[in-house]
Amino acid sequence: MARATKEQSEVTAAQIRTTARRLFADLGYADVSLERVAELAGVTRGAVYHHFGSKLGLFTAVVDDAQAVVAAAVAEAAPDDGWTAIEAGSLAFMRAVVDPSVRRVLLVDGPAVLGWTAWRSMDEAHSGRLLVDGLGALDDLAVDPAAAAALLNGAMNEAALWIAAGGDAALAEHGVLRMIRSLRS
Repeated sequence: MARATKEQSEVTAAQIRTTARRLFADLGYADVSLERVAELAGVTRGAVYHHFGSKLGLFTAVVDDAQAVVAAAVAEAAPDDGWTAIEAGSLAFMRAVVDPSVRRVLLVDGPAVLGWTAWRSMDEAHSGRLLVDGLGALDDLAVDPAAAAALLNGAMNEAALWIAAGGDAALAEHGVLRMIRSLRS
């Protein structure tokens, strides 16, 4: 039997991640089996293990993909520098993470399964980096950019969880915007 080409391998891995992302988002980490992922992706369980090593390896890849989707939404909403970009990017972040396709993966299972330190590291490598960079470029920021980023990131994640639990998105967004505006010197 011929070995798969690199392109075929990448297509298979992407197909597995896409299927797993949908399952993890809908059912949660605990209720997803690699057998089910393989079946729905149209591959063997061995193919899943070959590409990701374990259920945790697959979930880590899915979290990374979801983080990249959120970061892309933030970057698209805030292509420039300045306070307007911080506000637009923050709102885009909150709206992106409450989307059902990523909410459970990023806000519930991600920190619980990967651990807070690993999850935060992934967040910082994606949308968190954009926030730190954007705040660092401001001339009239009243506090340290890293501290401001930590405070805003925490507030936005908690607001997103609140929205996901039925809280009013407009109220949460208004609160985050007020926090951002209070950081000006």
